[in-house]
Formats: sequence, structure tokens, C-alpha cells
Amino acid sequence: TTVTLDAVDLQWAIILQIFMLIWYSPVEHLTVRNLTFRGPLEKLTEYAFQPLLSSVEQLISLDGSMKALTLEHVRNKVYYFNQEILYRQFSEMNIANLTIADAYMPHMLCPNKTSSFQCLNFSHNALTDELFQNCGTLVDLKLLILQKNKFESLRKVSFMTSRMKSLTYLDMSNNLLRHDGAGVQCRWAESLAELDLSSNQLVDAVFECLPANVQKLSLRNNQISNVPSGVAELKSLEELNLASNRLADLPGCGGFTSLQFLNVEMNLILTPSADFFQSCPRVRELQAGHNPFQCSCELQAFIRLERRSGGKLFGWPAAYVCEYPEGLRGTELKDFHLSPLACNTTLLLVTALLLT
Repeated sequence: TTVTLDAVDLQWAIILQIFMLIWYSPVEHLTVRNLTFRGPLEKLTEYAFQPLLSSVEQLISLDGSMKALTLEHVRNKVYYFNQEILYRQFSEMNIANLTIADAYMPHMLCPNKTSSFQCLNFSHNALTDELFQNCGTLVDLKLLILQKNKFESLRKVSFMTSRMKSLTYLDMSNNLLRHDGAGVQCRWAESLAELDLSSNQLVDAVFECLPANVQKLSLRNNQISNVPSGVAELKSLEELNLASNRLADLPGCGGFTSLQFLNVEMNLILTPSADFFQSCPRVRELQAGHNPFQCSCELQAFIRLERRSGGKLFGWPAAYVCEYPEGLRGTELKDFHLSPLACNTTLLLVTALLLT
């Protein structure tokens, strides 16, 4: 039921024959890695290319055993033909899962009729914001993975999903996504529950363009310095990853009333707010380690918070280390102590007055 081919370097006509042979077999999962297809004398005109695809066109319209096709690390040495002919063959395939990864693919066509695709993985290609715009035939699609491409507009990505009625998971990590806000409306699939926007170029305005029903959201490795209050009402959000951004403090949970897990590691937090768990009562785990903590009186309250939280601080104590002042650099927060006299200005003044 499963066949894997590796290091395939053949003429396109022969590769098609192999595909046809496997398609009519009981094989359900076909994986081809390191695929190079070429034409005779390194050239194949569109006139010669079309008949080779006509048989595949008939093939993919039939109901076979094939459920999943994976093509990874694809190199094309067939020149002088209209590539949209090839894209059409893939877009019309009657299978549940299709992966075309690391293939320098710049585009993919919207299926002409209601598609059977449930999972599409087009990671590590050259796809842009024009993908699947105004496409209404991917109504059964549940998982869409588009990491490591060339998407730029978060708004266009939202419109791409708006007609995907079954979409629950979308991975847009490692792209070039931006969103400048300015009252621009976004329109996401209502079914979208998990969204990965990590490693893009997003700033605070991203919170104006997020799916309303998202439950798990990753904004890791962006340029977010603040979580604006009163902008995003994500009442279903349970997990939020804001690691490797530019936050100076812990965000509140005003718009995230269901939040249970928060990751703010590797930001610019010097002195975290001590009232975090009061403003976020449902949070069961906070990952706030690997920040440049400034060990001073203000930090004492946060250290006491850890003792009262009952183990809600993930990575304690190893990930929580003083960065400032220089004399305390490397000291774990659990070992940092100041006397009540040093941190109580009123008590210090009274003591000095009495001594005087």
C-alpha cells in the first residue's frame, strides 16, 4: 500500500508511465524524493508535452486506490512548455493528500470542480499572494501548509481562506507577511482553529487581522512590541506563542478570556508584571524564561509570584536568570534576595531618621 522512490532522474514520459502503473495498483501512498524530470536532449516543446499529459488527465479523473501523493525536492529540466498545463494536472487530482515541497513552484491553480483534497502541503516553494484567490472549490480542505514561500499580505492570506469552509489548520510560517492595519478588514475561514504566523515581519497591528475563532496561535519570531488592549477579541484562544519578539512586559488577557498557555520567552522583558495571574486567571502555564531580567526590588514581587503560582512558570528555575546589574549576571532568580529594608523606601527613611 506504500511506495517510496528516491533519486529519480528520468525523462518526463517515463515518469508518467511509472505514475500510471502505480495509480492502477493497490498503492495508497506514493512518495517520490529527489525527483528530476527532463525531456529528450534537455528540451521538450509544448507540442510534444501535451500528448504525454492527456493520458494522465484521463487517469486522475478515475477513482483509484491512491490517497496521498508526496513529491519532495523536485527539479525541472524540461523547458519551453506552458507550466500551467502541469499545474492543472495536480490541481484536479482525485486524492485526499497532496504534498509538493521544495520544487521552486511559483503557482498552483484552483480546481475546476469541488475537490477531494483534505490536506495540501506546498512548503518551501515560490508561491505568492495570488494563490487560491476567489477559489471556492476547496470546501473539504482541512490542513493547508504554506511555510517557506513568498507571501507578503496577511489580508490576502485571510481572503484566500474565506471560502475554505472546513479549514482548521493553516501554517504560514517563514514567509514575508506584513499587516499595517489602518482599518483594513480581514476575512478568515470561520472554522480556522490553529494558525501559525511565526517567522514573518508582523508588528502590533497583526492583532487587528486574526481569525475570530482561533484556538492556537503562534506569532513567534516577529517584531511585536505590544499587545494592544481592546483590539482583538479572541474569546476561543487557548494557546498564544509570542516568543522571540520585542515585548517589554507580560501582556494582559483582556481580549483572551480563555487563554491557558502563554509563551513570551526570548523577548525584552526586564521586570515582568507581578499581577499577571490575577489578570489571566485561566492561564495554567506561563513560559517567560530567557528574558534579560533586571534583578532589583521590582523583581521581588515576580519571584514571590512564582512561589504562589504552584508551578505555573515553565522552566523554573534554570531559564530565569539575572542579566542586570552586571554584578548579578548569571544568578538564578530563585537565589536573588534583597532585605525588606532595602526595598521599602518608607521603612528606610524612618530607620535613617531614628538613627539620626
